[in-house]
Amino acid sequence: MHTHHAMAAGALALQFASILPAAAQPAPVKAALEGGERLGLYDGSQFRYGDGRCGGCAPRQALWYFQQEGLAVPRQPASTALPALPDLVWLGAPHLVPQATLAPSGQALQAPGAAPLAMQLAPKIAPNRSYFNAATLDFFRQRAVRVRGTLRAQASQPSFEARTIWPLDYVIDAASMRAQPLAAAGDTLSAFVRQENGGARSPYATRLVWERRPAARDWGGKAVLALMLNGAQGDDDEAYGGHFAVATGRLGQHGEWADWMVNNFYNLDSYSEKGIIASMVPMDNYLMDLNSGQQYYRPSTMLVAVLRDARTAQAYQRSMQDRFRRFYRHEFSYRHASANCAGISMDAFRALGWQVPEQGPTSRLKAIGAYGYKAAKDLSLASGHKAYGYFTEEQTRLYPAVAFAALGQDLLKLLAGAAPGRALSAYEQQLRADVEALVLVRIPQVPSSRAFGSAPVFSIDEFMARAPHDEARWQIVPVPPRPFPAELRTGPALADDSSLPVPVPVGGLLLGVVGAGVGWHWRRRRRAA
Repeated sequence: MHTHHAMAAGALALQFASILPAAAQPAPVKAALEGGERLGLYDGSQFRYGDGRCGGCAPRQALWYFQQEGLAVPRQPASTALPALPDLVWLGAPHLVPQATLAPSGQALQAPGAAPLAMQLAPKIAPNRSYFNAATLDFFRQRAVRVRGTLRAQASQPSFEARTIWPLDYVIDAASMRAQPLAAAGDTLSAFVRQENGGARSPYATRLVWERRPAARDWGGKAVLALMLNGAQGDDDEAYGGHFAVATGRLGQHGEWADWMVNNFYNLDSYSEKGIIASMVPMDNYLMDLNSGQQYYRPSTMLVAVLRDARTAQAYQRSMQDRFRRFYRHEFSYRHASANCAGISMDAFRALGWQVPEQGPTSRLKAIGAYGYKAAKDLSLASGHKAYGYFTEEQTRLYPAVAFAALGQDLLKLLAGAAPGRALSAYEQQLRADVEALVLVRIPQVPSSRAFGSAPVFSIDEFMARAPHDEARWQIVPVPPRPFPAELRTGPALADDSSLPVPVPVGGLLLGVVGAGVGWHWRRRRRAA
């Protein structure tokens, strides 16, 4: 995990100002929650900075995961008079440099009209294979950046420990885009995801695929609901499925989106080799954190719905507050087949009333065969259970890429007034009324010490075609377990079929086979008599 010393922003500002004369002040540094900063749909001033040791500032089950991590927590408890704020947001660090460039050495930040500010990088997490190197420095030196980190006083000079570096040219510029709808044949969301093998080496790009009123393209300050699909990792044979998350926020006046809130679900019961902890997290941290940022080890695709009214995004974000609360309490657990990043997100949309058509399981017949094969090969019923789950789970809940394409395609149908066979729910009616534009965003991989990634798979067949046939040759990063303290549990975890020794259909088949064998043996004995 990251470990960062949280220092009081006001005291640091005074210390910082006293070190250099006004004419020689280095790159401007501000507190991460002040000066108009936002956390998604929320104003940063509604939160204060702390960490998991803040004592009662958030539910204790949630705080347990962030004991030495920088957090944004509400200044005041939730009330019936005001919309409830998230219990916590994983902020990572207390300060921001809103605009600067990196020195050629990478050891200083330079803002216009300011003296250089010494900079060092947050330490690399030992098992992490994706980290800043010379290629990363070259990438960021070509553009202005926004840097999230910690201002530190060292001897006679302040320095900035950078944790997240965000490229300021990554904007969604309404004025520069021309409409480019998806064509009927061959030009689909799935095809866009697969273009250029996922676009890891492609330039950052935006594509306007739908708009309600071309003459009124003023999106500054508009709320958004964004679907984020992260691609396959380049050298991890367990990670070809990619990752899925949903973000909410508001577009900046010039199309900025670094401060959107991402609802990021990961396994809480193991320590991530990159330091990732499931949480609500700012977009710049989600994509560009030096250790846990998705873009350091794979490309991403995002579909952004620009909204005339924030209610659609607000409803989703409110639902996430309760879902994260239950997740931290271990009322449900992350499971790679039945409750992964895609499944949890899709369940939230469906609970709100978005009736995204299901695509069914891969194959129930193959699932039984897969169970027997893996259970026998690995001498493990749990291994057989896992394989069985992959073949029987609804595909829009199992595969991030399938979830992304299904949501996007259904949204396009809703906007076109073509959702046959169903009466629209209140949430679907809001979506159809509120969306002003849909924008696809291609986000390339940041060059780093990691191999380049690719497009995520859409099926088990695609996965098996990429992974080495001999599972012993798979590249994986083993991670240690993170047992949840028994004293933090508030009730029993919800039961699911994976808790059974054998899946019900497999058990039924086995009973049938045994029954048939017994019957055959009984009939044979009767004939012999």
